Amino acid sequence: MSDVVAVVVTHNGREYVERALESLRDVETVVVDNASTDGTPGLVRERFPEATVVEQENRGLAAGWNAGVRAAPDAQYYLFLNADAWLVGDALARLVAFADAHPRAAYVGPRLKYPDGRLQRSVRGFPTLWRLATEYLFLRKLAPRSHFLNGYYGAGFAHDRVHEAEWLMGAAFLARREAIDDVGPADEAFFLFGEETDWCKRFRDAGWTVVFVPDAEVVHVLGAAHGGRMYRELVGAHLRWLAKHRGVPYAERARLLLAWSLALRGLAFRGERGRTYAETSRWLRSGDVPALLAR
Repeated sequence: MSDVVAVVVTHNGREYVERALESLRDVETVVVDNASTDGTPGLVRERFPEATVVEQENRGLAAGWNAGVRAAPDAQYYLFLNADAWLVGDALARLVAFADAHPRAAYVGPRLKYPDGRLQRSVRGFPTLWRLATEYLFLRKLAPRSHFLNGYYGAGFAHDRVHEAEWLMGAAFLARREAIDDVGPADEAFFLFGEETDWCKRFRDAGWTVVFVPDAEVVHVLGAAHGGRMYRELVGAHLRWLAKHRGVPYAERARLLLAWSLALRGLAFRGERGRTYAETSRWLRSGDVPALLAR
């Protein structure tokens, strides 16, 4: 196999990280711990002494990825794997074989599955005002296989064939060091959410490709690290990405769209879910995009 280093970023990931690292037993691995308080670094050192452990303050996922790359600067490829995900069989070998055969592939993503075996849809389209409207106003549910109404979620793509994508969920992906050197490290302004979307945009803008490879499979718990408690961070990542790649005026229009669509959701849903929507809507209406992103 070509020179591959796995990078696993953890933050209070003790419950799942053993499974992730067991699937990497024969792979050089760097575990970047973002200030866990649950004993994750000690567990990793005890159970996986062959892994390199880097401990740092919690500056987010992108900062963790970058720390992992710095700890192993000579790799040809990096496998970025969430702490709540694990490889199935020879998934890594399949990703590397594809990358070896396609030298312009910068970011190669596997087929993701939930622990119960269900498909986890990971092919995505870059955010636009229209795509955000179809998502946050539930318009995509009218025609989930339509690119017009469901471009954000890959137009219902079946996830059963090799497919060049705009971006892929970052729970597990193989990145080429040459491409990272070309476009620069992950943007640490993204704390959680949006960092892989930004990297994919920068790769594609520089002439590299982002490719979904379904014969490599990874199980992903989804949300184990944050438990759905960082909804504002998710919405803010949309604004940060749009401000960076489409300009602040465009992001400002998106802020208004998101604010009022979430206000409607807050009225339509009861309980904690409705409160989360309403609170996020109020946050979006509390300032313009530069002010919100500076907080």
